[in-house]
Amino acid sequence: MPRKKQNQGKGQGKGKGQDKKKASLKAQKTATQKAAPKKAKRTAPKRKRTAKDKSLVYEHVFDNPRNVKKAIYYLFAVCGLSLLLDFFVNRYVDHPWEALFGFYAVYGFVACMFLVLAAKGMRKLIMRKENYYDE
Repeated sequence: MPRKKQNQGKGQGKGKGQDKKKASLKAQKTATQKAAPKKAKRTAPKRKRTAKDKSLVYEHVFDNPRNVKKAIYYLFAVCGLSLLLDFFVNRYVDHPWEALFGFYAVYGFVACMFLVLAAKGMRKLIMRKENYYDE
C-alpha cells in the first residue's frame, strides 16, 4: 500500500541535500550570467505575428489571386449596373436597333471579340522567329 504524503508547509519536508543543490545551481547560474556578454535590450516589446504578417509579399497587385478575384467581381458589378441603367437612361438614337435593350453591351462584346481575333491573325503575319535578333 502506498504511503500517504504528509501535509508539507512552506519550507518543510525538504532535506538539507536539496537546499544545497539549489544553492549550487543558483551559484552556477549567476557565474555564467556574469561571464556571458550582456545582450542589448530591446526598446520596443516583441510583437506577436498575426495572419496578415505571414501573408506573401507580391511584386505586382494582380500577382495576388485575391486581388484578381476582386477586380473581376468589380468589373461584373459595373457591367451589371450599366446594363440596369439602360432602363432608366433616355437615349437619343439615330438607328432603330440602338433602342434595343442591351444593344451597347452586345455591341461592345462583339467589338472586343473582333479585336482579339484580329490580333491573333496579325500575330501570324508579323511575328518573327525566336532568334531573329541574334542572327
